[in-house]
Amino acid sequence: MSAERNTGGTGAAGGADSPAARLQTLFEGHRLTPTQRRIAHSMVRRAADVPFLSSVELAELAGVSQPSVTRFAVALGFDGYPALRRHLREVAPAEPASAAAALNEYQQAVEAEIENLRHLAEVLADPAPVARAGRLLAASRPLPVLGLRAAAAQAYGFAYFAGKVHPDVRLLHEGGSMLHDRIDAAVRAGATALLCFALPRHPREVVDSLAYAKGAGLTVVTVADSAFAPVAKVSDLLLPAAVGTGLAFDTACAPMLLGRVLLEAMCDDLPQAQARLEEFDVKAAARGLFVE
Repeated sequence: MSAERNTGGTGAAGGADSPAARLQTLFEGHRLTPTQRRIAHSMVRRAADVPFLSSVELAELAGVSQPSVTRFAVALGFDGYPALRRHLREVAPAEPASAAAALNEYQQAVEAEIENLRHLAEVLADPAPVARAGRLLAASRPLPVLGLRAAAAQAYGFAYFAGKVHPDVRLLHEGGSMLHDRIDAAVRAGATALLCFALPRHPREVVDSLAYAKGAGLTVVTVADSAFAPVAKVSDLLLPAAVGTGLAFDTACAPMLLGRVLLEAMCDDLPQAQARLEEFDVKAAARGLFVE
């Protein structure tokens, strides 16, 4: 099981009242170190449990030292971790026990993904960041789409459908020394933005490549698992969608759905999108491409 300063303004779920949204609001406006962002990320992922964890338990959860948890609480303006925990218990009182304990591990994983989707719905209550991202992606000709390792499938899926409506989509799903060359080629061809899917565990090469893309003049739009992901510092607009961590390998239903939402927003800014889709349908029927 693996493991966002939010530069796009979508870290917290607007006026949403979920435990994760309240935590996101608490963290906003604070300059956190990488270790502190890791603690914040772990807290968001276990938002319902955090008010009842000791500093040692939180340190183990985040994979940091107990003094790091204390410094994190002080960075948020509290006297120490006990004061932070008291605050969390006041703003997020314990809820009645549910039937979740009776579910098996597979059902619990599904329920966790449903909660991730609910949180995404709360975030999308403010459509402005997604609409802005759609405009940026629609205007970029070509449009490079980056996703390595665990995020490669998300990038491929977006690029596949985007290619139906966008005139020039370039999938970057393989790392190595040629990756920066392909970013350079996209910039020379006129690209103005790059879309990145970034999921845990976050490859160093993705962070380096996004920094390179920004240096080359591209506006970086990133779909990541958290507003505190390592890619946040090299993203111009970050859209968070949590991953599920209850199984041996992370599940990414929310990032996939957010990618489809971005496609919809991009289509809204591509005047020929509907005509291109209709043209594809006509050609697909003529070729007998699909089984009816």
